[in-house]
Amino acid sequence: MKILAITSCPNGIAHTYMAAENLQKAGAKLGVDLKVETQGSIGVENQFTEQDIREADGIIIAADKTVVKDRFVGKKLLVVGVQEGIRRPEELIQRMMRGDVPVYQAQSKSVEDTGENKPKQNPIYRHLMNGVSYMVPFIVIGGLLIAIALTMGGVKTPGGLVIPEGSIWKTIESIGGAAFTFMVPILAGFIAMSIADRPGLAPGMVGGFIAANGSFYGSEAGAGFIGGIIAGFLAGYVALAIKKIKVPRSLQPIMPIIVIPVLASLVVGLIFVFVIGAPVADLFEALTAWLAGMQGTSSILLALILGAMISFDMGGPVNKVAFLFGSAMIGEGNYEIMGQIAVAICVPPIAMGLAAMMNKRKFTPSEREAGKATFTMGLFGITEGAIPFAAQDPLRVIPSIMVGSMTGSVIAMFGSVGDSVAHGGPIVAVLGAVDNVLMFFIAVMVGAAVSAMMVSLLKKDVAAVTPAAVGGGAAGNPAGSGEGLAADEDAGAGVPLARNSAEVSSIESNKGTVTEPPVIRVEKLTDIVTPELINLNLVGTTQDAVIDEMIGILERNGSVRADGDFKQAILAREQESSTGIGLNIAIPHGKSDAVLKPSVVFGIKQDGVDWKSLDGSEAKLIFMIAVPRNSKQNAHLKVLQMLSRKLMDDDFREALLAVTTKEQAYQLLDQVH
Repeated sequence: MKILAITSCPNGIAHTYMAAENLQKAGAKLGVDLKVETQGSIGVENQFTEQDIREADGIIIAADKTVVKDRFVGKKLLVVGVQEGIRRPEELIQRMMRGDVPVYQAQSKSVEDTGENKPKQNPIYRHLMNGVSYMVPFIVIGGLLIAIALTMGGVKTPGGLVIPEGSIWKTIESIGGAAFTFMVPILAGFIAMSIADRPGLAPGMVGGFIAANGSFYGSEAGAGFIGGIIAGFLAGYVALAIKKIKVPRSLQPIMPIIVIPVLASLVVGLIFVFVIGAPVADLFEALTAWLAGMQGTSSILLALILGAMISFDMGGPVNKVAFLFGSAMIGEGNYEIMGQIAVAICVPPIAMGLAAMMNKRKFTPSEREAGKATFTMGLFGITEGAIPFAAQDPLRVIPSIMVGSMTGSVIAMFGSVGDSVAHGGPIVAVLGAVDNVLMFFIAVMVGAAVSAMMVSLLKKDVAAVTPAAVGGGAAGNPAGSGEGLAADEDAGAGVPLARNSAEVSSIESNKGTVTEPPVIRVEKLTDIVTPELINLNLVGTTQDAVIDEMIGILERNGSVRADGDFKQAILAREQESSTGIGLNIAIPHGKSDAVLKPSVVFGIKQDGVDWKSLDGSEAKLIFMIAVPRNSKQNAHLKVLQMLSRKLMDDDFREALLAVTTKEQAYQLLDQVH
């Protein structure tokens, strides 16, 4: 029997390879020809060929992240979480051998996919963001095309800018308007698809279209974006419920392409038309009426509320209520409401982009790089650009950008800033759609400055920033960047060489002249482990104490600077998810400017230390991996891969725990390759 398996975990590191190793060992024990494809941080390894798939009797996917299954149509497919691959590999293979696994059909998930393989994050937020991410381009297309059309072809009339019928600019405006009509259906459709996979897409889009068109339920306003979100979640969960219904094998092929879409669309449509649509539309009308009633004597309060609503959820339902209110005011010839909104729209991304690019102590290198794109999105009035920063640190970022947007909105109100198109950001001012351009830019700059300063004051240094840490390096360098090591290469042999400590000292005395860390080719673990980096009797009684103890070993051996931020990188990675991978093993790892050369320190804690391991076991075998931040190699990923595979060997773990000298430990570690 031939079985294929795919393993993958959210970080694509240890558990990916632990599951692969255990499945391969179980396959060999059971006499099964088993090939494993790993989808880790290094990329896809041991990828299946068409012949592999054609000859396979079944496929096992042990993953906690999305794995594309289209190539397995018609094959028996078992989908479980990566922990199942680690803990129960024989059971999974035996299920496949018994034939107790359904055949995967086109456009559908296996019924064995119970949700265990979903990423460990808030599912509601994940589904919502999936819809938002697909909706954003339609907002950008529609807003900018309409802005260009009004700027280049608009004629001023008492009712605002009007584009003459029959002109090319009217055609461009119509294209922009067409893009806008897709926004709510796309939002709803991809929320539903995130929940129920492809069978949820069509019902979600149908529900979103009904939500956006009040004529279905006797409303002029429609249910707007709030209705679209409701329709998306409703369609997704209805489609998911229908998918779980047991049907005869003969009906399985038509379930995802006929039965599920038709039934789910009908259910969602009827519920929305007769139950949900009208109340949500009434809520929109009530909010709009409330905002409209605040004009005049309550102008300052209105500006504050609009600024807060726009920045609160950055393109979400609350933002859209304010945005739609401003758009409605344009139709009534009142451009100043949209002028305030146009300022508030761009403050969050511009502010976060500025703060990230300018404050190295508060943001990681990856965040500072992302800040450039965020700033650019702000220039084009895309508030959603600030969402990644808000998602990582909502309690500090959201209040900061709300205060900045409120400040900018009030300044725009006092400056009589007007905007004749339903869009925001400097782009509309450049295109000529804004009145009182000078005050517009003053409002944007002051609002962004307020937000940037506030978020910089509230945010902790990078040691506390963990959600964005990828591959173990979340800490910034408080002393600034530019300290690094150049790499020597023997041009004749092409073999990378490491700097010695004297060269390190020499280079550090000329900061900024070199940027590359030493390049060390890692073929086996002992390439970056020496007997001096081994401690057989760790004395720390807590995780933090052990981390300090092991970092001290690295510092004494010239691998890490004592005044650096390596510990911050280690703690940041631990807060993202524990590196206690189970089986009494922990592999803390981090990338930092304080690391002078790639190194691994190995320690044994015979009585164990709590490392918040997934299986509840205490860590006794601890490997700490240190890698320079700007290393272009994937040394730490390769070391993690080698360790994860070798440490699945029970005999090897027991032998390590039994060593009495550093030399014995070093000889065992020399087997890790």
